[in-house]
Amino acid sequence: MIKAAVVGVNRIGQKHCYYLQQNPDVQLAAICDLNKELAQTVGQQLSVKTYTVLKEMLANEELDLVIIATGGEEKGSHHYEPAMSVIEAGKDVLIEKPLSNRLEEAAELVNYARQQNIRLACNLNHRFVPAAWQAKKWIENGDLGTLLYLNMKLTIDNKNESSPWVHMRALHTHSIDVLQYLGGNIKRVQSFMTKAPGRNSWSTASINLEFESGAVGHLTGSYDMDNHHPIEFCEAAGNKGRLTIDNVYEELTLFPHASKESRTIRNSVLTGMNGFDNTFKNRIDAFIHEIMQFTPPSQISGSGLEALAAQQVIEAAIHSQEENGAVVEVKRSLIGILHH
Repeated sequence: MIKAAVVGVNRIGQKHCYYLQQNPDVQLAAICDLNKELAQTVGQQLSVKTYTVLKEMLANEELDLVIIATGGEEKGSHHYEPAMSVIEAGKDVLIEKPLSNRLEEAAELVNYARQQNIRLACNLNHRFVPAAWQAKKWIENGDLGTLLYLNMKLTIDNKNESSPWVHMRALHTHSIDVLQYLGGNIKRVQSFMTKAPGRNSWSTASINLEFESGAVGHLTGSYDMDNHHPIEFCEAAGNKGRLTIDNVYEELTLFPHASKESRTIRNSVLTGMNGFDNTFKNRIDAFIHEIMQFTPPSQISGSGLEALAAQQVIEAAIHSQEENGAVVEVKRSLIGILHH
């Protein structure tokens, strides 16, 4: 039985709590939040112990796993300190994306977890769907041949204006991670961004991509779209075929070049995901399984290292925009290059 705790129990943290309690191999032992009233309310609802001081929880509870679901500026500035404390205490940790909104802190988390031999995972939940898993199998099996291009669109309605770069840092760990999960590391980027009427942040972005493999691609991202419509589209193509993933998990299609027939797998056939929130369940369940199987920290899926690799691309994209659309090489020097 894995004993787990969640730090930060606002909306996203409560989702983590719910899916931890749904896993038969997990006991949700405690929660922690600086907001005492919120912690007590959620704790009563879940029938678990509550804390407002993380170090007290770490000292008093025998935990195997801690999920960091705090927020902060650009959805990540409150991750670093609690995550470092959890790693220091020797507990496996899953952090909401991004690892931190500061690249240096994200790298330090990865390096410290490596030094302590701790499993550090990130909630890269957009790839924890049957559609993405099958797409990767088709690519690895050669159904697409040599990859030539990968395109991605991730757009939502979010009015957050907390910083000029909140759209990039708070959202696109997901999109870049899916692209690199399927196509390997991105080598160079070129960004063009715009601001929707009345906005101060760079709320819509168009980013050209070059992969280390030689493949090329594109990312379109926006905080200015309607949430009533599909939020995500992914396309990968090679010299033998092309595949598309519609709306994260809803439909996967393979278009072989040598055949007039396509192959489509819809969600009900894939495994029957009940909605987007099931991506949280899949992600948590995968990490629990890896912990129980004693998977080495260097081999876990959706790792902190992979999340950092995505953040490095984001920072290069931001730098490109600052340099009026210059082509910028992604710097991997903080921890070395991630190999898929």
